[in-house]
Amino acid sequence: MLDRFSVYAVLPSQDLDRARAWYRDHLGMEPETEDPGGLWYRCAGDTWFVVTRSAFAGTAQNTAAGFHVEHIEEAMSDLRDRGVVFEEYDLPDFKTVDGLFTFGGSKAAWFKDCDGNIIEVAEVG
Repeated sequence: MLDRFSVYAVLPSQDLDRARAWYRDHLGMEPETEDPGGLWYRCAGDTWFVVTRSAFAGTAQNTAAGFHVEHIEEAMSDLRDRGVVFEEYDLPDFKTVDGLFTFGGSKAAWFKDCDGNIIEVAEVG
C-alpha cells in the first residue's frame, strides 16, 4: 500500500543551528522550510530529508540517507572541496579505495554529517 507514496529520510541532530550551517557549508543546501519537526530539505523530484532535533543523533551505525548521483568521482571531489571526509571500510568482501566502493557497475561512498549520521552517495551502473 505505501508503495504509492513518496518517502523521505529523517536525520537526527542535537543542534539544528549547527546542522543548518553544516549542510549549507558542506553540501551547499539550504532548508526549503522549517517547522517544529525540523529543517526540511527538498531534493530531486518529490524527495526530501528532514533534520530533526534528537538526543540520539549519530548513534545509528547504518546508512541513514542516500543520494543517487551521476559521475560519483566528480561528486566526491566537489564534496571534498567543501570539507566532506569520506569513510574508509576494510571488511571481508567490502573495501573502499580512497573512500569509494565498487561493486559490479555500481559505486558508492559514505560520509558522516556533523552529528555522525551516515550518508551515502551512489552511482548505479
